[in-house]
Amino acid sequence: MSSKITKHLFITGGVVSSLGKGITAASIALLLKRRGYRVRIQKLDPYVNVDPGTMSPFEHGEVYVTDDGAETDLDLGHYERFADLQCSQASNYTTGRIYKTVIERERHGDYLGKTVQVVPHITDEIKRAIRTLDGPDVDIAITEIGGTAGDIESLPFLEAIRQYRQEIGPQNGLFIHLTLVPYLRAAGELKTKPSQQSVGILREIGIIPDILVCRCEEPLEKEHFRKLALFCNVRPELVIEERDVANTIYEVPLELAKQELDTYIIELLNLHVRDLELDDWQDLVQRVIDKNKPAMEIAVVGKYIQLKDAYKSIYEALDHAAIANHVKLKVRQLDSEDLEKPGVDMAKALHGVQGILVPGGFGNRGIEGKIAAIRYARENKIPFLGICLGMQCAVIEFARNVCGLAGANSAEFDDEKDPAKCTPHPVIHLMEEQKKIINLGGTMRLGGWPCDLVPGTKSAVAYGGGSIRERHRHRYEVNNSYREQFVEAGMVISGTSPDGTLVEMTELADHPWFVGCQFHPEFKSRPLVSHPLFRDFVAAGKAMAKDA
Repeated sequence: MSSKITKHLFITGGVVSSLGKGITAASIALLLKRRGYRVRIQKLDPYVNVDPGTMSPFEHGEVYVTDDGAETDLDLGHYERFADLQCSQASNYTTGRIYKTVIERERHGDYLGKTVQVVPHITDEIKRAIRTLDGPDVDIAITEIGGTAGDIESLPFLEAIRQYRQEIGPQNGLFIHLTLVPYLRAAGELKTKPSQQSVGILREIGIIPDILVCRCEEPLEKEHFRKLALFCNVRPELVIEERDVANTIYEVPLELAKQELDTYIIELLNLHVRDLELDDWQDLVQRVIDKNKPAMEIAVVGKYIQLKDAYKSIYEALDHAAIANHVKLKVRQLDSEDLEKPGVDMAKALHGVQGILVPGGFGNRGIEGKIAAIRYARENKIPFLGICLGMQCAVIEFARNVCGLAGANSAEFDDEKDPAKCTPHPVIHLMEEQKKIINLGGTMRLGGWPCDLVPGTKSAVAYGGGSIRERHRHRYEVNNSYREQFVEAGMVISGTSPDGTLVEMTELADHPWFVGCQFHPEFKSRPLVSHPLFRDFVAAGKAMAKDA
């Protein structure tokens, strides 16, 4: 074992949920990494699901997939995008995963007949999860605790980090508490009392924050800093203001750097303060806020449009592509179910857009609306990007309306109880290795898989040719029984698995830019390096807007 000690940051939240702990943690990771430190990051979630893989997007938002196949919380997307880190199975633990491990150990007899309890057995397992970030190649590990101080389900995690910090010592571990300082418009005042009470809850269980990060709409005055420092037992300079940013979330690291948050963290951890290089990040923010950019509009046609977090990485990847193409991008969010209603005028619904994106999903709700939007994109030569289910819907549309396969559909939507409701042409069918699987959790084709590109295709041009590796999350695939028929009708199979058996990417030969991919490219897009498919999709839309 290395004698080098990995330093730890623990980030908690208080007052209300959805304060932006993930963005704060990601911003801190970026700043520390830009200071030359090797950083790893994880999130501990208090819900009892083993992972979010079986949860509805309406319940949880997007399920973010790591390269090694973990289905995780969407905050890991912030971690990867901001700090350009690669998360893993060790980056997200839930109450369910912790308890599952402890129960399996108990059944195996590993506790030697002892009574298994929350303390010490559950808390020990949480500490073991935190320790997975340690290593000789890790200088600073960041752990975000999901939920809000005072939540019953968060208590074991808070107790575990209290113990962990006690074991490693204050110079090797810090507590950062993100809290809300609400502005009461009727009174015209910022109120510090909720933050004081939130810190009080932590102090009752033995956690005293070293740094207080205060979310607020209006700027804090000297009196607010004084009161928060005095009553929360924090040094005045360690009360950090995190005001709502005006233009983009990518301003947050710059605002925290102005207040030297990263410097204070490094000093408290007894590390050397190295130079900070953020010129490229400042340039990125300037490109976002530049008002002198041509405008264009993309339609996102999905079935979870009501909840923006359901497509979090999609919208972020579009933003990255807009930055790369120097355009002001407007996103028109269209519910695919609405496009199925009688009398809907598709030309009116999609009028004026320079691109149509159909994202992934599960189940047959809203499918016909997606297919109708894809047909409009194909027939009207509008740039199109189909992702996962979006690509499958493009294959279904092509089968029906170009190949003449009436009733073509995905076997996913068949009614097994009524053969009459099964498609005569299952152009999308269940992957062979999925047919014997019963449990739904963690059993899809997950994580990074290789794909070989066909030279000369738009996909190959976007990536620069060769082989690629992208992240997957699906059970169904293109049915190879129809593959030859599709190719003869004008579909281009532009990417396959290395053995040629799985269709990974499709295109249309007679279209300006019409690409589908079975994987999720949005997970690998970064603010400073837009994903090639999103970049070229938006570029095609920009060209269309220019020609209009």
